[in-house]
Amino acid sequence: MIKCIILSGSPCSIHEPGSPSCSSEIIDLDIPILGICYGAQLIAYTKGGVVGEGMKSEFGRAELLFKDSELFDGLTERGSESGMMNVWMSHGDVIEQFDGADIIGHTMNTPVAAFRIANNYGVQFHPEVHHTDKGEKILWNFLYKICGCERNWAIESFITDKIEDIKSEVGDDGSVICGLSGGIDSSTTALLVNKAIGDRLTCIFVDNGLLREGEKETVINTFENNFNMKLVFVDAKERFLNGLRGVTDAEAKRMVIGEQFINVFEEEANKLGNVDFLAQGTIYPDRIESAGASSQKSSRIKSHHNVGGLPEKLGLKLVEPIADLYKDEVREVAKELDMPLPILNQHPFPGPGLAARVIGEVTEDKLRICREASEIVEAELKNSGWYDKVWQAFAIVGDDVATGVLGDARSLGRIVTIRVVESKEAMTADFVKLPYDVLENMSKRITNEVKGVTWVTYAISSKPPATIEPC
Repeated sequence: MIKCIILSGSPCSIHEPGSPSCSSEIIDLDIPILGICYGAQLIAYTKGGVVGEGMKSEFGRAELLFKDSELFDGLTERGSESGMMNVWMSHGDVIEQFDGADIIGHTMNTPVAAFRIANNYGVQFHPEVHHTDKGEKILWNFLYKICGCERNWAIESFITDKIEDIKSEVGDDGSVICGLSGGIDSSTTALLVNKAIGDRLTCIFVDNGLLREGEKETVINTFENNFNMKLVFVDAKERFLNGLRGVTDAEAKRMVIGEQFINVFEEEANKLGNVDFLAQGTIYPDRIESAGASSQKSSRIKSHHNVGGLPEKLGLKLVEPIADLYKDEVREVAKELDMPLPILNQHPFPGPGLAARVIGEVTEDKLRICREASEIVEAELKNSGWYDKVWQAFAIVGDDVATGVLGDARSLGRIVTIRVVESKEAMTADFVKLPYDVLENMSKRITNEVKGVTWVTYAISSKPPATIEPC
């Protein structure tokens, strides 16, 4: 029985030919519907509202003024009929007018930021991201108070079900290789597959020359000391860096890295023989950013090498047990699986490695600067007690240079940008307002200890409009 419908956001405009739509009969069904961002615009447009191009886009934090209602139940102060909270926006078009609807929320730039009409609710902001204050409460109100749904999903049941799914999919004699990076996603995937099929899993860890300082040793030691898994190490630094030589476009770099991974896995699979499946640590944000989710109207933000043609080119079937989870949910699963703390608590690291943090061509010198500066950033966060308070922290280096003074002489060196963000599920992020003394220590150490750097800057853009990684 269908309890409710949620219409999600979209990168499209409601006025674009071929933009996502649905029959007005669906909007008129006698069940609750919640429209989020584009979904709210779709409801309003279908019901005769006016959706126009906003004079000012809204990306990131905005202040929502709202009225007490079922959707916002429990969010106003006791005895008050209205309230204010921070919400996360990402839209250009705006609902300008919606006759017949009860307008229950607005912002400075959006006159209809929340509404109700019959069984339909719409919010222009994104309650599903943690940067929206009380977003979970809004969704809770809709699902459990308005729609009468029951909460019956748990991490424990997810793990049990996934292990059984993997057993059924792989069968009694199938063998699996897993691309292991040492990050939380691929490590959690490896643990789930290992619990399902045991020693029929072989993990392949590739050093592509784009790893963090000391990461190779950490990954190998962690898995050898904590898990009874087959682990194959491949030193492929030279082939990856050769493939990246002269490539400056961010998307092109990702394509090169993906192709090299295909080559490495193909060779290793042939060495092992009789490999049937490839396990990958793909998560839902990877699919969304690569336009690889279920919608045909998704916009490609960045290509992820684990979303695409890898299994087809290898002739392998795909196992992706966490492909529907967000990063925070993956951490919950990993914790339940007793993941070692060095992996569980480490900051996320992008699939393309340091290539995602080197703007322009990837060179040995820029990699060295990026690696050394990033190590200093993490070390200073740990020294100051900030490491576990933030989501991700690293250094970025490009081709820009600036004049400096070293040893009383003019010096021309690279500019390093520090990026520190807080997030929960990686779909949205905001820069962290670090204390000035922490930033100062980072800057001093980078300019003093990392050869060839004269300036250090701090990135203060949120996601959206920026992404977390620059490339």
